Amino acid sequence: MLPPMPSPANIRVLPENVVNKIAAGEVVERPASVLKELMENAIDSGATRIDIEIAAGGRKLVAISDNGGGMDRDNALLAIERHATSKIGDVDDIEHINTLGFRGEALAAIASVSRFRLTTSRQGDDSGTEISISGGKIQDVRDIGGPAGTRIEVRDLFFNVPARRKFMRSQQTELTHIRSAFTFQALAHPETGMSLTVDGRVLHRLAPGGDAAVADRVRDLFGEDYLRQLRPVEHEADGVHVRGFAGLPAFSRADRTEQYVFVNGRATSAPLLGYAIRTGYHSLLPRDRHPVLILFVSVDPGSVDVNVHPTKKEVRFRRPSEVRDAVIAALQQALAVGGSPPAGPAGAIEAGEDARPHVAVPDLQLAIDDLPPVRVFRYPRMPIQTTDGTPPPPMDQPFGSGGVEREAPSPDGEPDSDAGEADEATAAPWSWCRVLGQVGALYVVLEIEDGMVLMDPHAAHERVLYERFMRNFEKGGIATQALLVPETVELRPGDANLVRRHSDVLKRMGIGIADFGGDSFVIDALPAFLAAVRPEQLLAEIVRELEEGGAGRARGKLNEDALIQASCKAAVKSRDALTLDEIEQLVVDLAGTRMPYTCPHGRPTLIYMSYHELNKKFGRER
Repeated sequence: MLPPMPSPANIRVLPENVVNKIAAGEVVERPASVLKELMENAIDSGATRIDIEIAAGGRKLVAISDNGGGMDRDNALLAIERHATSKIGDVDDIEHINTLGFRGEALAAIASVSRFRLTTSRQGDDSGTEISISGGKIQDVRDIGGPAGTRIEVRDLFFNVPARRKFMRSQQTELTHIRSAFTFQALAHPETGMSLTVDGRVLHRLAPGGDAAVADRVRDLFGEDYLRQLRPVEHEADGVHVRGFAGLPAFSRADRTEQYVFVNGRATSAPLLGYAIRTGYHSLLPRDRHPVLILFVSVDPGSVDVNVHPTKKEVRFRRPSEVRDAVIAALQQALAVGGSPPAGPAGAIEAGEDARPHVAVPDLQLAIDDLPPVRVFRYPRMPIQTTDGTPPPPMDQPFGSGGVEREAPSPDGEPDSDAGEADEATAAPWSWCRVLGQVGALYVVLEIEDGMVLMDPHAAHERVLYERFMRNFEKGGIATQALLVPETVELRPGDANLVRRHSDVLKRMGIGIADFGGDSFVIDALPAFLAAVRPEQLLAEIVRELEEGGAGRARGKLNEDALIQASCKAAVKSRDALTLDEIEQLVVDLAGTRMPYTCPHGRPTLIYMSYHELNKKFGRER
């Protein structure tokens, strides 16, 4: 006998306090979530100064004070109601969000799971308002005196939700998340002064920024050495403006924790942006390494949907291909040596500084016998300061096909007249260098103007060949090779539709493809440099790129991957014997590439150590 069917439960409206706690589960994950929401409210209020206090990793206290517009008594009481906001008025406003917050959920959700106190006052009012709430229930409302602005104290987070409280991590872990949330907001709004005090100790005190606000804020948060490893990003196309900083490949990380990406001033993410970042660093980083980034993407508010998630963690774009292509172009432009001026160790000389490179030559020269002959070559011909402060003799005629030059005396002692023109034409990672030799029958030791460099010849040769192959490929088109036996490839229905829509693109890529009926295709020709690749594997890779990046990116990535493999096979091997002339030629060729710091697989070609680092290791500096 079957058990009786359960009677249907009656549908009822949940009480307000239950609704608020459910919302708190979406909006308030941990103390860092509280900090994010409160900082966004303070910034939206027009504050120019925000001060934050943290106790016990945010478990005991998260307090934030600002000098924004403040609220009167009625608005303060409305602010803690669910879905009460001053930032939108009707449904049409959601399509053009210009503020960080707009849903009106945060304060109600936070107050429902904490002991909450809001103190606020407007400029010119006789008194302010203080509201005390415990677990979502108003305890007290009274008039107080105080400066214009708002202060919110959140104590004993999740005190009335034990299940959530036990899932909180250690104080140190929660503090790490708090500092990360503070860093995101500090970078997004460098025009606002901010401070962070933890357990009575001031960790950050950031002044409001001026014209160079972002660079100053990066320096204040991470230090001067950090900023030196970044290149400025500035690009605009199709209504998408991308600016900020991109880390050099050698400055990469094992995870994405140092990727700070903002859309219209909002710290957020989108799968499309992740793809664009990976593509922008394609051939510059290994698969298990991630770049350091501080990127600001600005688009028309009407072309981005921020109402995707209660915490506004993700956005969607109405014209995703334009945003994707703009981010890729911005990163590739910044990482090209001939593009934006570097902020890293290759360092652009800032305006107002002496254009002559500094050479740290000790006053006392040690006499060491049996050294290999020293040959100095420069990119370009540039005066180098010697120990007595006078420029060295100019360069003699170049030897070899690569323009490697050696020092020689000059009758008049004056530098060449075309030195200035050469200075402007070059974009090498050093202004001069000399090859000191080779160690371990592999690594080349170079001296440059502000330190020393170790170079991996195989990785360096890969980079040189890859860029040479790519230039030749772009100029000469694609040579195809017919297959001896055409192959039939079966695809999934969705993939087959993609291939049909882009069949003309595939043919321009040098792939002979024809529809064989159903979801099958016949391939009878491939690009010559991909003749060894199985057609089925090749088509699967192209379909994946068509899905993520569109037709243009699919074609580009196919070509790049094939040329990377070709350059790897053609490059010198680790134990190949190289003459001094060959090494010098390789150094010259590497200096002329767009990205001399990594091979196409993302491995470093150069390891740099400044004289400052050497002096610290030898105890000469602190």
